[in-house]
Amino acid sequence: MTTLFPSPGEPGFETPPVAPRHHYDDAAEAVAELKRLYARSVAFLSDSFAAVLEAGSAGTRFRAYYPEIAIATATHARIDSRLAFGHLPRPGRYATTVTRPDLFERYLTEQIALLIRNHGQAVTVGDSTTPIPLHFAFPEGSYVDGSLAERLDRPLRDIFDVPDLEATDDRIVNGNFEPQPGEPMPLAPFTAQRVDYSLHRLAHYTATQPAHFQNYVLFTNYGFYVDEFCMLAREMMARGGMGYSGFVEPGDLETLPGAQEPPEGVAPLRLPQMPAYHLKRADGHGITMVNIGVGPSNAKTITDHIAVLRPHAWIMLGHCAGLRNSQELGDYVLAHAYVREDHVLDADLPIWVPIPALAEVQVALEKAVEEVTGLSGYELKKIMRTGTVATIDNRNWELRDHKEPVERLSQSRAIGLDMESATIAANGFRFRVPYGTLLCVSDKPLHGELKLPGMATEFYKRQVSQHLRIGMRALELMSEMPSERVHSRKLRSFHETAFQ
Repeated sequence: MTTLFPSPGEPGFETPPVAPRHHYDDAAEAVAELKRLYARSVAFLSDSFAAVLEAGSAGTRFRAYYPEIAIATATHARIDSRLAFGHLPRPGRYATTVTRPDLFERYLTEQIALLIRNHGQAVTVGDSTTPIPLHFAFPEGSYVDGSLAERLDRPLRDIFDVPDLEATDDRIVNGNFEPQPGEPMPLAPFTAQRVDYSLHRLAHYTATQPAHFQNYVLFTNYGFYVDEFCMLAREMMARGGMGYSGFVEPGDLETLPGAQEPPEGVAPLRLPQMPAYHLKRADGHGITMVNIGVGPSNAKTITDHIAVLRPHAWIMLGHCAGLRNSQELGDYVLAHAYVREDHVLDADLPIWVPIPALAEVQVALEKAVEEVTGLSGYELKKIMRTGTVATIDNRNWELRDHKEPVERLSQSRAIGLDMESATIAANGFRFRVPYGTLLCVSDKPLHGELKLPGMATEFYKRQVSQHLRIGMRALELMSEMPSERVHSRKLRSFHETAFQ
């Protein structure tokens, strides 16, 4: 480790003492310094805020900065071409701001170690020039009485930095980031302030803290799947965990292995918009399930935020309309292509961009279907069909003239229709998160085959349990693979960030 000359403080603000920059050739030491700098900055802001509230006024402004990690190279390194991440695309200086290094410790250590190993270069850690908004400086679960801030003699934004939406965007992952002269190229897909924004949104939308989210995520559009997931998770906990270390429900209520009773605590009076449930492993390779409800807007919203956690894979499990007469209610649809008529991502990912199937996910899903159903080979075709899934934004599409939409569906070779799958897959493509879709045919509107009330009850009892077990098994199979195999090179563009 060597010390660099510290950057000057900013005039007109009260700030923490300027920290010198250091070079590190050990990833764990670099992350430890990131944690120290971040803790110092947020403590400064929290303490200053408490002092200002107590005094009722402030004679100065307060500012603290996110820590930054950077690396520079002047050569084109020879790296393992099989790697999807962990290397710089070309010579130059790269940097990223970092938030919550305690939450991202395992991720940061892995990414930094790969950089040091692949390029033979040390990384630099120090303060950035990006201020930490006061709103993002409070610990998870903190409650701040807004009425106290209203008593101040000056607006809060005149005393502390507040979130800057102009600097909180997805230009890096969308591929349209252009560094200013002298500005380093991005090292990571998200800036610290963009990550902080999503961490706070996740807690709001799911009623669970980001620390509980696991590396493998199931999305569903039906509460029946959540009920089954909770039942299975509680059974696992009662039987000692079965490899899992805990089960967390909305309100951060956690059941530990060996528990025979529900966890202590108070559940939310009302479930949030998209409640999340976490079957945790000590290494983070457990399973998170999120009930996104119906529609592409929710699907985009939640994946926009979960993406900053850099999960290893996410899968959509839900119901769809079967479009072929040869399909039966309860059959499975394994998506290998998507028709995108959801429209919520048109501005971020043009409709002409193909969304490819990922072999690693497809193989895991098909193997899971075989294991759970006991069918394989040609026999598997009796209950599962691979093909195109169409996602639309109009739930009542059946009420329109059928000729034109049915013609499009036929031309696309669609076999299933829903309102979320293509959105989740497209955002997985956009955010470089491996994705997949396994749906269950719940009706066949083009063929007049709808469930009667009694049929629906039996259908859900029979199929939801099997379908959920398939999705969970597929994620377990992927968790047994090295992460560098799960993350596909198909998702990388011409000039990618080194961090996954």
